[in-house]
Amino acid sequence: MAQVTQLIHDYLRHNKKFPHVYCAGCGHGIVLGSLIRSVHGLGYAKDDIVLVAGIGCSGRMAVYVDFNTVHTTHGRALTFATGIKMANPNLKVIVVMGDGDAMSIGGNHLIHAARRNIGLTTLVLNNNIYGMTGGQYSPTSPVGTVSATSPFGQLERSFDIVDMAMASGASYVARGTVLHATMLDGLIADALEKPGFNLVEILTPCHTQYGRKNKFKTVVDMYQWYKKNTVKLDRYRQLTPEEQGTFTPIGVFRDEMRPGLEMRYAELRNKLQEQRHA
Repeated sequence: MAQVTQLIHDYLRHNKKFPHVYCAGCGHGIVLGSLIRSVHGLGYAKDDIVLVAGIGCSGRMAVYVDFNTVHTTHGRALTFATGIKMANPNLKVIVVMGDGDAMSIGGNHLIHAARRNIGLTTLVLNNNIYGMTGGQYSPTSPVGTVSATSPFGQLERSFDIVDMAMASGASYVARGTVLHATMLDGLIADALEKPGFNLVEILTPCHTQYGRKNKFKTVVDMYQWYKKNTVKLDRYRQLTPEEQGTFTPIGVFRDEMRPGLEMRYAELRNKLQEQRHA
């Protein structure tokens, strides 16, 4: 049996409807494959993993993977995940959210999860749009984006997810794309192995709700955009400010190896128990 077929049998739930619900060309399936390859490569037991997802296209991952899973309410994936991690720090807790889920209704939770530096691996699948819920523009939609709620182009400045995570205190922050699948495997595996709050932003196309309304004739054009307009971080830093403005950097932006909140809490609890019995 081919390795990819074996991974499908080992890590996906066969009683769910397949093929998956993602549109043709959607990058979410690539992210799902990358996550499975990363988990498999690191040798984690499926029972030691909890995958928490919010609402939206990315939330379907909690339905498909054969881990412990929680499909939560919109914007609240990080709150559920925080409770799980604090209750059982030995679990590897992975959070999957879309850009609207993470940065709009869930934005405050992301800020404080990063500030607390709690030991979660967070994947934010950024397709610059609300894909499943009607095609509204999201907090990451570029200025001028045409959407269901901005037919003449949206006027608001967009969030930079990496900048937000770093400013809020996350100990590991990275960005990849679904075009650079091998690199993405490495970023997710790297994040899974780090202590503290680890966030990987993943640029992934939504041609159905975003691309065809914003001058991308085909989904292939969207992947070509990633190829032409993203650059690895080390090369990006060598560019002039004018040149940097035309590219989106990808790679690891921060890697500080700071202990998570659950570890600091366990140390305090043990210290207080020792004092009590002294």
